[in-house]
Amino acid sequence: MSDAHDSMSISAAGLRAQAARMRIISENIANAESTAREPGGDPYRRQIPVFEAELDRATGLNMVRMTDVAPDESEFTLEYDPGHPAANGEGYVSTSNVQMLVEMMDMREAMRTYEANLNMIENSRRMQQSTLDLLRR
Repeated sequence: MSDAHDSMSISAAGLRAQAARMRIISENIANAESTAREPGGDPYRRQIPVFEAELDRATGLNMVRMTDVAPDESEFTLEYDPGHPAANGEGYVSTSNVQMLVEMMDMREAMRTYEANLNMIENSRRMQQSTLDLLRR
């Protein structure tokens, strides 16, 4: 395969990985304000995408892909709200361990990485087109 095609394949794998990452981050943001449903229960637990370099046997290239989604094992936040239906015996309600600032920073990084991969594909396509234009002369 050509170097241009290889670079486009690697960038496309990066696009897929970052799109999956953004879906996980969006889910975290959507559930950031969740609480436990029953007294003493657990609220939504933040999810973390797990990436891995994987050899593509068809091309012989190492590609990145999201292989799993792991739960963030950090502690839940406790808020004192004795009137809440999910409050424990001491009046505390467990809230999600999602931190909006962290999620927004992760989303920004994922978007920039996505854009960088998209730019690589566009640049590769332009170089291929320029090469074809030169060969036609």
